[in-house]
Amino acid sequence: MQDEPRCDRNTNIFLIGPMGAGKSTLGRLLASALKRPFYDSDKVIEDRCGAGIPWIFDIEGEEGFRIRETQVIEELTQEQGIVLATGGGAVLKPENRNALHQRGFVIFLRTTVEQQLARTNKDRNRPLLQTENPRQRLELMREIRDPLYLETAHLVIDTDQRPPRQVMLDIKKKLLNLL
Repeated sequence: MQDEPRCDRNTNIFLIGPMGAGKSTLGRLLASALKRPFYDSDKVIEDRCGAGIPWIFDIEGEEGFRIRETQVIEELTQEQGIVLATGGGAVLKPENRNALHQRGFVIFLRTTVEQQLARTNKDRNRPLLQTENPRQRLELMREIRDPLYLETAHLVIDTDQRPPRQVMLDIKKKLLNLL
């Protein structure tokens, strides 16, 4: 995790972390509280493709999806004063990590595998969890991705067992101290 940069009203706020950490929910809440535009990179990809993430994975594979994701992140990180929730795997590509870290204030929303399972157990829109052992897949992804989240982030916030509004208020307080 890097030192916290100085922030101002034009500083982008980027949320990273594993699936089920609350990036989209907290991103919407935070954008509303700060009166900023909100984007969800997965939603932007779906809107542009006219298809859901599982379909994109089926047709183009994970690599095809990651190419689309990098294009969207490259574009959105050049905006000013936005809140962006990224997909859980956005940090896998070095160019995404660099764009996020250099062009905004990055918050790693950290959660446990147990919380991820609880939050995603009925969600069929997560192709990487369509496996016989979702826990094992999440643990493997954590092992690979957590160091990348930490490398990219300016701030780490734990989201387990906390209502989204409380997490958002904690983030807002920390951000206002930097603005």
